[in-house]
This record gives sequence, structure tokens and C-alpha cells, in this order.
Amino acid sequence: MAIDQGGLAISLAECKAYLRLERDDEDAVLAGLIRTAAGLCEAFIGQWLMQRETEQRLAVTGEWQLLGVLPVVSVISVTEGAVLLPAEAFEVDISVAGEGWVRLVDTAGLVMPVVRYRAGLAASWNDVPEALRQGMVRLVAHMFSHRDAADAGPPPTAVVALWRPWRRMRLG
Repeated sequence: MAIDQGGLAISLAECKAYLRLERDDEDAVLAGLIRTAAGLCEAFIGQWLMQRETEQRLAVTGEWQLLGVLPVVSVISVTEGAVLLPAEAFEVDISVAGEGWVRLVDTAGLVMPVVRYRAGLAASWNDVPEALRQGMVRLVAHMFSHRDAADAGPPPTAVVALWRPWRRMRLG
């Protein structure tokens, strides 16, 4: 569960310029399409675009546990209820690929430990890789142009071509 949603990965002005729109009367529609495109991009590439905080419940075990969101930037805390666990009660490993792992060293008395961490590719929308941004702009333009069509057809193949190099999939 994301604690904050982060900023938009592409700007309204960027989409309006691509669509050659000068009026502001459809800004709300475009903003919704930007959020939709960002969500579809994240689902396709298997990574969060914008860095934001999230938390995940951990199993009460001494085994290494993989965090569910990529790429992990930092682990902020591990808690049991409102109690912050001391640093020696858990170990953290973040791989160069952005996979985050947490291992509880001392499980005595734990019932429902929760790890809070920060994940995402970019700290600001200008830091999102250009190929991902351009794919989102093209997808927004496609959805905007076909918003009244009963069958809008598939998104432009350029969108998938731009996003595919960033795709991360987990097996198992």
C-alpha cells in the first residue's frame, strides 16, 4: 500500500504541447489520462516511476523476505505496532538491481512486523527516463484522441517499444 502517490511522471503542459492544445477546458481529462498512463506504465515495467513511501507486512521468520515494489531506494524502518524495532533486530540488503530484502534477526515477541520503505525510479518527474516519459505522452495522446470511440484499438506500438527495455518481471 503506497503511503504517498508521488508526483506526476509527465506534466500537463508536456501533453498539451504534444497534442497541440492551447485551451484549458480539458485539463482535468488530460490529468486523469496522465495518471492512467503512469499506472499502465508501472504495471508494464514492473517498477514504480516516482519515488514514494510504502509499507509491507513481514512474515515472522528469520528468512530473507523480498520487498514487493521495485526499485527499492531505502528502508526507513521496521515496526511492531507502534514500536520501532532497533537496527540490530533486522538486516537489510538492497541489490544493484533495486531488489530490497529484509531479514528479521530477532523474532521473539513479534506478531505483525511492518517494514516501511521508499521505492521508485525517479525523485522528480524530470528524472523519469525519457523513453518512459515519451511512451506515456504517446499513450495519453492515443487515449485522448480516441476517448469517444467505442473501440479505440490497441495503443501505438511505439509505446511498448519505448517501455520494453525497462520491463522487470519476477518469476515465481
